[in-house]
Amino acid sequence: MKFEEFVKRVGKMPVVDIENLLSGVSDPLPLKVQVSRWVKAGKLTQVKRGFYLLADAYRKNDICEPYIASVLKVPSYISLEKALEYHDLIPEAVAVYTSVTTKRAGRFVSKIGVFDYRHIKSSLFWGYESVVINKQTTFIALPEKALLDLCYLNGMRISQDYLEGLRLQNTEKIDKERLFKSAKKFKKPGMLKVAKEIEKYMDSDTENEKVL
Repeated sequence: MKFEEFVKRVGKMPVVDIENLLSGVSDPLPLKVQVSRWVKAGKLTQVKRGFYLLADAYRKNDICEPYIASVLKVPSYISLEKALEYHDLIPEAVAVYTSVTTKRAGRFVSKIGVFDYRHIKSSLFWGYESVVINKQTTFIALPEKALLDLCYLNGMRISQDYLEGLRLQNTEKIDKERLFKSAKKFKKPGMLKVAKEIEKYMDSDTENEKVL
């Protein structure tokens, strides 16, 4: 296949999934060899094995890292610090796109970015919403679930000092009722303690704003 023909077929795809293209193809080797050559020539960028982006000169869609994060592992949703950044609950920009998945944990490093995946059991795979960014749909944890995922996956050890270090801000965006309902769904006593620490921090944050 010539590259011009390849571009016509995949030009509108945000991410090129080679396995989908090869579906029904009797001999996939020639296309795989071509893809390898196009990567070396800089016409394609590999995000992970089997997933590629067209170079800027050929792409018809803007790169959308949140969308890429959602397709590299299915199912998954962006959570932890990256979701907190999205909801403006922390001030710093987070370089790594961390998602949770029911599949095996893993990390993919590419020119596009770093995509990290943390494993979570199926019973805890909830608390996210679909979000459209640059006309591409991704999945991002709700503020309360992002915080709880962070604490759960990092050992449920939380304190006021920990939240201060996280530089948690705009806490009015956190729904207390949903926070506690979500904590109970974990069915771990430690998660209710986490919710109480977050509530305490929120109340302190509110009092500080009143003083200011």
